[in-house]
Amino acid sequence: MPGRLQAEIKQTKPFPHPTAEALLGILRTAAVLEHHLGEGLKPYGITTTQYNVLRILRGAGQNGMCGREVAERLVSRVPDVSRLLDRTEELGLIHRERDPEDRRHVTARITEKGLAVLEQATPELDALVRRRFGRLDPEGLQRLIAALEDVRSGA
Repeated sequence: MPGRLQAEIKQTKPFPHPTAEALLGILRTAAVLEHHLGEGLKPYGITTTQYNVLRILRGAGQNGMCGREVAERLVSRVPDVSRLLDRTEELGLIHRERDPEDRRHVTARITEKGLAVLEQATPELDALVRRRFGRLDPEGLQRLIAALEDVRSGA
C-alpha cells in the first residue's frame, strides 16, 4: 500500500530509500506552504519573497539595509536581489537611497505603504500558518523544528 506522499504525487513505485521519501516530503511540504502563502498575499499584490523583504526592512528600522544584507537574510535565495528590490520599490513599498560619498552603496528602507501592507497581510498569514501547523502539539512542533535544523546543518 503506497504512503500518503506516494499517492499525493501519483508515484507508482516505492521510494528507493526513506531518505528519498523524506526529501520529497520536505520539498512537497515547502511547495504546498509556499503556494498557500502566495495565495494569501495575492490581494496585497506581493510575492512571498517581497513579503520577506518587507519584514527584513521593517526589522532594520530607520537605518535600512543594503541589498547584500537583505540577500543574506532572505529565507529563499534569489539570483537577482537588485531586480527584486526594483519591483518592490516600483510598488512603493520600499525606498532606496544611494550614498553620495560611495555611489556603490544603496540603502533600502521600508515605506509607510510597505508597513501598512505588512500590518494588513501578517494576521492573515499567521492564521494560515496556525491552521497548517495546528495538528501538531507543542512537543511535536519542537521535534519538527529540531529535525529540520538537523537536516539543514548536515548533521
